[in-house]
Amino acid sequence: MKLRIVYDNEAKEGLESDWGFSSLIEAEKRILFDTGASSEILSRNMLRLGIRKEDIEIIALSHEHWDHIGGLDAVLHQNVAVYVPGSFSKGTKRRIEEKAAAVIEVSGPADIVPGVHTTGELGMGIKEQSLVLETKESEGVVALTGCAHPGLENILNAAKFFGELYGAIGGFHGFDKLKRLEELKMIAPCHCTVRKAEIMRMYPGKAVRCGAGEIIEV
Repeated sequence: MKLRIVYDNEAKEGLESDWGFSSLIEAEKRILFDTGASSEILSRNMLRLGIRKEDIEIIALSHEHWDHIGGLDAVLHQNVAVYVPGSFSKGTKRRIEEKAAAVIEVSGPADIVPGVHTTGELGMGIKEQSLVLETKESEGVVALTGCAHPGLENILNAAKFFGELYGAIGGFHGFDKLKRLEELKMIAPCHCTVRKAEIMRMYPGKAVRCGAGEIIEV
């Protein structure tokens, strides 16, 4: 399974960086996880990466903050299904329903397509779903997070519902129990990870660079 970072605070040459996150999962179906903050930047990055919105079959949104759903207008179309936490506002759900084939509300852990699952809606304050990706060699599962507002530890524990934990990719927010990452074989801190530089230094053999244009094999 291939994960392509489309939108991030950092970017490879030729792509635009901006505060926000979006990644494309190439599994049985093409799944876009989050949409960044800007439709314009998302559209330009997609164009440079050769991604057409019509090729995106599923969109999964982690949470309702602007830097994760701001680019929605660039990718909504009549054949796409959109997975959202049940706590999303009626206004946002209605906005999606007007342009998408279906809105699927997420509550508990569930399968999306073979090899890709949702943790379900987690958190007491800011509610958020993360995705769980099965590795191609059946080495375990990788948690893909938006901002990890429910706490990275809680998300990793939820991901274990689907198998042995292999890695974590995405925004880790203020997570600071960095020793907890020792059990992982792959770590890709993105977007809002406050201690990103420290994680990269602590785990040189496991840490993977994140940024728009990067490709991560799962």
